[in-house]
Amino acid sequence: MIFTNPAGAPELGCEDCASRWFDRMTNTCYECGLEVPDGEVRAFEEALARYRESLEKNHP
Repeated sequence: MIFTNPAGAPELGCEDCASRWFDRMTNTCYECGLEVPDGEVRAFEEALARYRESLEKNHP
């Protein structure tokens, strides 16, 4: 799941428990152990790219 933090940046949350903490070595949630699907990682990277673009437009 992708949500927006108070600063407006996207954050990736676990689909099962909503934790934001992931083990990047195993691509799993620290809280429940669920593996992060590749599609979710791609969607997060795309959301992050859109956020960066919006920052560049608003703060040249």
